[in-house]
Amino acid sequence: MKLFEEQQTEFPTSYKEILKRIDAIDPSKYKHTRNYINGAVSYLSPYISRGVISTKFIFKKILDNGFKPPEAEKFIQELAWRDYWQQVWIAKGEAINQDLKHTQTPVSNTDIPKAILEATTGIVAIDTAIQEFYKTGYLHNHLRMYIAAISCNMGRSHWKTPAKWMYYHLLDADWASNALSWQWVAGANANKKYVANQENINTYCFTKQRGTFLDIPYEAFTDMDVPEVLKQTSPFILKTPLPKKQAISIDNTLPSCIYTMYNLDPLWKQESKANRILLLEPSCFDLYPVSQNTMDFIVNLAVQNISNIQIYVGEFSELQQQYSLTNIYFKEHPLNTHYMGTQDSRDWMFDVQGYFPSFFGFWKKCKKQITY
Repeated sequence: MKLFEEQQTEFPTSYKEILKRIDAIDPSKYKHTRNYINGAVSYLSPYISRGVISTKFIFKKILDNGFKPPEAEKFIQELAWRDYWQQVWIAKGEAINQDLKHTQTPVSNTDIPKAILEATTGIVAIDTAIQEFYKTGYLHNHLRMYIAAISCNMGRSHWKTPAKWMYYHLLDADWASNALSWQWVAGANANKKYVANQENINTYCFTKQRGTFLDIPYEAFTDMDVPEVLKQTSPFILKTPLPKKQAISIDNTLPSCIYTMYNLDPLWKQESKANRILLLEPSCFDLYPVSQNTMDFIVNLAVQNISNIQIYVGEFSELQQQYSLTNIYFKEHPLNTHYMGTQDSRDWMFDVQGYFPSFFGFWKKCKKQITY
Protein backbone atom coordinates (compact mmCIF):
# COMPACT_ATOMS: atom_id res chain seq x y z
CA MET A 1 0.00 0.00 0.00
CA LYS A 2 1.28 3.44 -0.90
CA LEU A 3 1.62 5.55 2.22
CA PHE A 4 -1.52 7.59 2.99
CA GLU A 5 -3.30 6.66 -0.26
CA GLU A 6 -6.44 5.71 1.69
CA GLN A 7 -6.47 8.87 3.83
CA GLN A 8 -9.01 11.59 3.18
CA THR A 9 -7.10 14.57 1.81
CA GLU A 10 -10.04 16.78 0.95
CA PHE A 11 -12.15 18.58 3.53
CA PRO A 12 -15.30 19.97 1.90
CA THR A 13 -16.76 23.10 3.43
CA SER A 14 -20.43 22.67 2.56
CA TYR A 15 -22.66 21.73 5.49
CA LYS A 16 -24.40 19.10 3.37
CA GLU A 17 -21.11 17.29 2.73
CA ILE A 18 -20.17 17.50 6.42
CA LEU A 19 -23.46 15.81 7.36
CA LYS A 20 -22.73 13.05 4.84
CA ARG A 21 -19.40 12.48 6.56
CA ILE A 22 -21.19 12.05 9.91
CA ASP A 23 -23.62 9.54 8.40
CA ALA A 24 -20.67 7.53 7.05
CA ILE A 25 -19.27 6.84 10.55
CA ASP A 26 -19.07 3.17 11.51
CA PRO A 27 -18.16 3.06 15.23
CA SER A 28 -17.35 -0.66 15.10
CA LYS A 29 -14.84 -0.27 12.26
CA TYR A 30 -13.46 2.79 14.04
CA LYS A 31 -12.86 0.82 17.22
CA HIS A 32 -10.84 -1.89 15.47
CA THR A 33 -8.89 0.19 12.94
CA ARG A 34 -8.50 3.71 14.35
CA ASN A 35 -4.79 3.38 15.20
CA TYR A 36 -3.80 2.51 11.62
CA ILE A 37 -3.15 5.32 9.16
CA ASN A 38 -5.80 3.86 6.84
CA GLY A 39 -8.25 3.26 9.70
CA ALA A 40 -11.95 4.09 9.61
CA VAL A 41 -11.58 7.44 11.36
CA SER A 42 -14.26 10.09 10.92
CA TYR A 43 -12.22 13.00 9.48
CA LEU A 44 -14.54 15.29 11.43
CA SER A 45 -11.93 17.00 13.61
CA PRO A 46 -11.64 20.14 11.43
CA TYR A 47 -15.39 20.71 11.67
CA ILE A 48 -15.51 20.08 15.42
CA SER A 49 -12.60 22.44 16.05
CA ARG A 50 -14.19 25.16 13.93
CA GLY A 51 -17.47 24.76 15.83
CA VAL A 52 -19.45 23.87 12.71
CA ILE A 53 -20.65 20.74 14.50
CA SER A 54 -20.39 19.80 18.17
CA THR A 55 -19.48 16.55 19.85
CA LYS A 56 -23.06 16.49 21.18
CA PHE A 57 -24.45 16.81 17.65
CA ILE A 58 -22.31 13.88 16.41
CA PHE A 59 -23.18 11.76 19.47
CA LYS A 60 -26.90 12.24 18.82
CA LYS A 61 -26.49 11.47 15.11
CA ILE A 62 -24.67 8.23 15.92
CA LEU A 63 -27.52 7.08 18.16
CA ASP A 64 -30.14 8.27 15.65
CA ASN A 65 -28.40 6.17 12.99
CA GLY A 66 -29.09 3.04 15.02
CA PHE A 67 -25.78 2.45 16.77
CA LYS A 68 -26.07 1.38 20.41
CA PRO A 69 -23.78 2.87 23.10
CA PRO A 70 -21.89 -0.40 23.77
CA GLU A 71 -20.74 -0.77 20.13
CA ALA A 72 -20.08 2.97 19.81
CA GLU A 73 -18.36 3.46 23.17
CA LYS A 74 -14.78 3.81 21.88
CA PHE A 75 -15.89 6.42 19.35
CA ILE A 76 -17.92 8.27 22.01
CA GLN A 77 -14.93 8.16 24.33
CA GLU A 78 -12.72 9.77 21.70
CA LEU A 79 -15.30 12.53 21.24
CA ALA A 80 -15.23 13.01 25.01
CA TRP A 81 -11.46 13.60 24.86
CA ARG A 82 -12.19 16.75 22.84
CA ASP A 83 -14.64 18.03 25.45
CA TYR A 84 -12.17 17.11 28.19
CA TRP A 85 -9.36 19.23 26.71
CA GLN A 86 -11.78 22.14 26.42
CA GLN A 87 -12.77 21.80 30.06
CA VAL A 88 -9.10 21.86 31.06
CA TRP A 89 -8.60 25.05 29.03
CA ILE A 90 -11.66 26.68 30.61
CA ALA A 91 -10.47 25.77 34.11
CA LYS A 92 -6.76 26.51 33.69
CA GLY A 93 -6.83 29.35 31.17
CA GLU A 94 -3.38 30.55 30.08
CA ALA A 95 -1.74 28.03 32.42
CA ILE A 96 -2.03 25.48 29.60
CA ASN A 97 0.72 27.48 27.86
CA GLN A 98 3.16 26.28 30.52
CA ASP A 99 4.11 22.80 31.73
CA LEU A 100 0.85 21.90 33.42
CA LYS A 101 1.66 19.06 35.84
CA HIS A 102 5.38 18.36 35.61
CA THR A 103 8.41 20.19 34.28
CA GLN A 104 9.40 18.66 30.97
CA THR A 105 12.87 17.18 31.29
CA PRO A 106 15.40 16.94 29.81
CA VAL A 107 15.08 19.99 27.54
CA SER A 108 18.03 21.24 25.50
CA ASN A 109 16.28 23.81 23.27
CA THR A 110 13.09 25.80 22.77
CA ASP A 111 13.09 25.54 18.99
CA ILE A 112 12.15 22.57 16.79
CA PRO A 113 14.38 19.97 15.13
CA LYS A 114 15.18 21.14 11.60
CA ALA A 115 14.58 17.59 10.41
CA ILE A 116 10.95 17.87 11.50
CA LEU A 117 10.44 21.20 9.74
CA GLU A 118 12.05 19.91 6.54
CA ALA A 119 10.70 16.34 6.73
CA THR A 120 14.19 14.86 6.70
CA THR A 121 14.21 12.67 9.83
CA GLY A 122 15.00 9.57 7.79
CA ILE A 123 11.83 7.87 9.11
CA VAL A 124 9.92 7.30 5.87
CA ALA A 125 6.45 7.31 7.45
CA ILE A 126 7.17 10.51 9.39
CA ASP A 127 8.77 12.41 6.51
CA THR A 128 6.00 11.42 4.10
CA ALA A 129 3.37 12.41 6.67
CA ILE A 130 4.89 15.87 7.19
CA GLN A 131 5.11 16.48 3.45
CA GLU A 132 1.43 15.54 3.11
CA PHE A 133 0.57 17.61 6.18
CA TYR A 134 1.91 20.79 4.58
CA LYS A 135 -0.41 20.17 1.63
CA THR A 136 -3.57 18.92 3.35
CA GLY A 137 -3.55 20.40 6.87
CA TYR A 138 -4.35 16.99 8.33
CA LEU A 139 -2.43 14.40 10.35
CA HIS A 140 -3.66 11.09 11.75
CA ASN A 141 -3.57 11.17 15.55
CA HIS A 142 -0.89 8.49 15.77
CA LEU A 143 1.36 10.52 13.50
CA ARG A 144 0.86 13.60 15.68
CA MET A 145 2.04 11.56 18.65
CA TYR A 146 5.02 10.16 16.75
CA ILE A 147 6.11 13.64 15.65
CA ALA A 148 5.71 15.04 19.17
CA ALA A 149 7.68 12.16 20.66
CA ILE A 150 10.53 12.59 18.17
CA SER A 151 10.64 16.37 18.73
CA CYS A 152 10.39 16.37 22.53
CA ASN A 153 11.58 13.02 23.81
CA MET A 154 14.33 12.29 21.28
CA GLY A 155 15.20 15.81 20.08
CA ARG A 156 14.68 17.30 23.57
CA SER A 157 12.83 20.36 22.28
CA HIS A 158 10.44 21.96 24.72
CA TRP A 159 6.93 21.09 23.57
CA LYS A 160 5.52 24.61 23.07
CA THR A 161 7.34 25.75 19.92
CA PRO A 162 6.78 22.54 17.92
CA ALA A 163 3.18 22.48 19.16
CA LYS A 164 2.66 25.97 17.70
CA TRP A 165 4.21 24.79 14.42
CA MET A 166 1.73 21.92 14.21
CA TYR A 167 -1.21 24.12 15.25
CA TYR A 168 -0.26 26.61 12.53
CA HIS A 169 -0.75 24.06 9.77
CA LEU A 170 -3.71 22.08 11.16
CA LEU A 171 -7.17 22.63 9.66
CA ASP A 172 -8.44 21.35 13.02
CA ALA A 173 -6.24 23.77 14.95
CA ASP A 174 -7.53 23.69 18.52
CA TRP A 175 -5.05 25.04 21.03
CA ALA A 176 -6.38 22.99 23.96
CA SER A 177 -6.28 19.64 22.14
CA ASN A 178 -2.96 20.44 20.53
CA ALA A 179 -1.03 21.97 23.45
CA LEU A 180 -2.27 19.52 26.05
CA SER A 181 -1.65 16.52 23.80
CA TRP A 182 1.93 17.67 23.18
CA GLN A 183 2.34 18.07 26.93
CA TRP A 184 0.94 14.57 27.43
CA VAL A 185 3.54 13.13 25.05
CA ALA A 186 6.37 15.16 26.62
CA GLY A 187 5.44 14.13 30.18
CA ALA A 188 4.42 17.65 31.22
CA ASN A 189 0.74 16.68 31.40
CA ALA A 190 1.17 12.99 32.23
CA ASN A 191 3.09 10.83 34.65
CA LYS A 192 5.25 9.33 31.93
CA LYS A 193 6.44 10.20 28.44
CA TYR A 194 5.14 8.65 25.25
CA VAL A 195 7.64 7.00 22.92
CA ALA A 196 7.22 4.79 19.86
CA ASN A 197 9.89 2.70 18.20
CA GLN A 198 10.33 1.79 14.54
CA GLU A 199 8.45 -1.49 14.95
CA ASN A 200 5.41 0.43 16.22
CA ILE A 201 5.57 2.87 13.32
CA ASN A 202 6.00 0.04 10.81
CA THR A 203 2.93 -1.72 12.24
CA TYR A 204 0.53 1.20 12.06
CA CYS A 205 1.94 2.89 8.95
CA PHE A 206 2.54 -0.29 6.90
CA THR A 207 6.25 0.36 6.39
CA LYS A 208 9.10 -2.14 6.69
CA GLN A 209 11.91 0.23 7.55
CA ARG A 210 14.91 -0.87 9.62
CA GLY A 211 18.14 0.64 10.83
CA THR A 212 16.75 4.03 11.90
CA PHE A 213 17.43 5.81 15.19
CA LEU A 214 14.04 4.47 16.35
CA ASP A 215 14.87 0.87 15.50
CA ILE A 216 15.60 0.00 19.12
CA PRO A 217 13.82 -1.85 21.96
CA TYR A 218 11.77 0.32 24.30
CA GLU A 219 14.15 -0.08 27.23
CA ALA A 220 16.89 1.59 25.14
CA PHE A 221 14.99 4.90 25.07
CA THR A 222 15.89 5.56 28.72
CA ASP A 223 19.57 6.24 28.03
CA MET A 224 19.21 7.41 24.44
CA ASP A 225 21.32 10.39 23.32
CA VAL A 226 19.87 12.94 20.93
CA PRO A 227 20.16 11.38 17.46
CA GLU A 228 22.52 13.25 15.13
CA VAL A 229 19.72 14.05 12.68
CA LEU A 230 17.76 15.86 15.44
CA LYS A 231 20.59 17.95 16.88
CA GLN A 232 20.21 20.88 14.50
CA THR A 233 17.24 23.01 15.52
CA SER A 234 15.59 25.91 13.81
CA PRO A 235 13.71 28.97 15.04
CA PHE A 236 10.92 30.10 12.77
CA ILE A 237 8.39 32.89 12.46
CA LEU A 238 4.70 32.10 12.12
CA LYS A 239 2.45 34.84 10.81
CA THR A 240 -1.28 34.67 10.11
CA PRO A 241 -2.34 35.86 6.64
CA LEU A 242 -5.47 37.74 7.70
CA PRO A 243 -7.93 38.94 5.04
CA LYS A 244 -7.78 42.60 4.08
CA LYS A 245 -9.76 44.77 6.49
CA GLN A 246 -12.97 46.07 4.92
CA ALA A 247 -15.97 48.03 6.16
CA ILE A 248 -19.10 46.06 6.98
CA SER A 249 -22.77 47.08 7.00
CA ILE A 250 -24.65 46.98 10.31
CA ASP A 251 -28.36 47.37 11.04
CA ASN A 252 -28.44 48.64 14.63
CA THR A 253 -32.08 47.70 15.02
CA LEU A 254 -30.98 44.04 14.93
CA PRO A 255 -28.93 41.97 17.35
CA SER A 256 -25.37 41.09 16.31
CA CYS A 257 -24.13 37.48 16.40
CA ILE A 258 -20.36 37.21 16.67
CA TYR A 259 -18.72 34.18 15.09
CA THR A 260 -15.07 33.22 15.50
CA MET A 261 -12.73 30.56 14.14
CA TYR A 262 -13.96 28.39 17.04
CA ASN A 263 -17.68 29.02 16.43
CA LEU A 264 -18.91 28.65 12.87
CA ASP A 265 -22.14 26.84 13.73
CA PRO A 266 -24.64 27.49 10.91
CA LEU A 267 -27.55 26.40 13.12
CA TRP A 268 -26.77 28.87 15.91
CA LYS A 269 -29.61 31.41 16.08
CA GLN A 270 -30.42 30.68 12.44
CA GLU A 271 -34.09 31.46 13.09
CA SER A 272 -33.23 35.01 14.24
CA LYS A 273 -32.82 38.00 11.99
CA ALA A 274 -29.44 39.42 12.97
CA ASN A 275 -26.17 40.97 11.89
CA ARG A 276 -23.78 38.04 11.47
CA ILE A 277 -20.10 38.85 11.84
CA LEU A 278 -17.04 36.63 11.63
CA LEU A 279 -14.60 38.39 13.95
CA LEU A 280 -10.91 37.81 13.21
CA GLU A 281 -8.90 39.46 15.99
CA PRO A 282 -5.24 40.17 15.10
CA SER A 283 -4.25 39.93 18.78
CA CYS A 284 -5.60 36.37 18.94
CA PHE A 285 -3.80 35.33 15.76
CA ASP A 286 -0.59 36.92 17.02
CA LEU A 287 -0.74 34.55 19.98
CA TYR A 288 -1.95 31.54 18.02
CA PRO A 289 -1.00 31.95 14.34
CA VAL A 290 -2.59 29.85 11.60
CA SER A 291 -1.59 29.19 8.00
CA GLN A 292 -3.11 30.39 4.73
CA ASN A 293 -4.73 26.95 4.26
CA THR A 294 -6.35 27.17 7.68
CA MET A 295 -7.51 30.75 7.19
CA ASP A 296 -9.02 29.87 3.80
CA PHE A 297 -10.80 26.94 5.44
CA ILE A 298 -12.22 29.18 8.18
CA VAL A 299 -13.47 31.80 5.73
CA ASN A 300 -14.94 29.25 3.32
CA LEU A 301 -16.83 27.47 6.10
CA ALA A 302 -18.28 30.79 7.22
CA VAL A 303 -19.35 32.26 3.88
CA GLN A 304 -20.62 28.96 2.49
CA ASN A 305 -22.83 28.00 5.42
CA ILE A 306 -23.84 31.13 7.33
CA SER A 307 -26.20 33.41 5.42
CA ASN A 308 -25.18 37.05 5.03
CA ILE A 309 -22.13 36.72 7.25
CA GLN A 310 -19.62 39.56 7.02
CA ILE A 311 -15.94 39.43 7.95
CA TYR A 312 -14.46 41.99 10.32
CA VAL A 313 -10.70 42.06 10.86
CA GLY A 314 -10.01 43.89 14.11
CA GLU A 315 -10.45 43.68 17.85
CA PHE A 316 -13.79 43.13 19.57
CA SER A 317 -13.59 46.57 21.21
CA GLU A 318 -12.96 48.22 17.84
CA LEU A 319 -15.94 46.45 16.29
CA GLN A 320 -18.18 47.39 19.18
CA GLN A 321 -17.15 51.05 19.17
CA GLN A 322 -16.95 51.57 15.41
CA TYR A 323 -20.45 50.24 14.77
CA SER A 324 -22.07 51.15 18.13
CA LEU A 325 -23.05 47.56 18.80
CA THR A 326 -25.16 47.04 21.90
CA ASN A 327 -27.21 43.85 21.50
CA ILE A 328 -24.38 41.33 21.06
CA TYR A 329 -24.45 37.52 21.22
CA PHE A 330 -21.52 35.11 21.20
CA LYS A 331 -20.64 31.58 22.27
CA GLU A 332 -18.47 30.87 25.29
CA HIS A 333 -14.81 30.14 24.61
CA PRO A 334 -11.57 30.74 26.55
CA LEU A 335 -10.43 33.21 23.88
CA ASN A 336 -13.66 35.23 24.22
CA THR A 337 -13.41 36.24 27.87
CA HIS A 338 -13.06 39.93 26.93
CA TYR A 339 -16.28 39.94 24.87
CA MET A 340 -19.25 41.89 26.20
CA GLY A 341 -22.86 40.92 25.59
CA THR A 342 -24.94 37.78 25.98
CA GLN A 343 -22.88 34.61 26.19
CA ASP A 344 -24.39 31.35 25.01
CA SER A 345 -23.02 28.00 26.16
CA ARG A 346 -21.34 25.59 23.82
CA ASP A 347 -23.03 22.22 23.23
CA TRP A 348 -21.37 19.60 25.40
CA MET A 349 -22.03 15.87 25.14
CA PHE A 350 -22.45 15.51 28.88
CA ASP A 351 -23.26 17.71 31.83
CA VAL A 352 -19.77 17.26 33.28
CA GLN A 353 -17.74 20.41 33.81
CA GLY A 354 -14.73 21.57 35.76
CA TYR A 355 -11.15 20.38 35.99
CA PHE A 356 -10.32 16.69 36.26
CA PRO A 357 -6.60 15.81 36.61
CA SER A 358 -7.10 12.79 34.38
CA PHE A 359 -9.31 12.08 31.40
CA PHE A 360 -10.54 8.83 32.90
CA GLY A 361 -11.85 10.63 35.98
CA PHE A 362 -13.79 12.87 33.59
CA TRP A 363 -14.93 9.90 31.47
CA LYS A 364 -16.15 7.98 34.53
CA LYS A 365 -18.58 10.84 35.26
CA CYS A 366 -19.63 11.04 31.60
CA LYS A 367 -20.39 7.32 31.32
CA LYS A 368 -22.95 7.60 34.08
CA GLN A 369 -25.01 9.82 31.77
CA ILE A 370 -25.10 7.28 28.93
CA THR A 371 -28.12 4.99 28.76
CA TYR A 372 -26.87 1.50 27.90
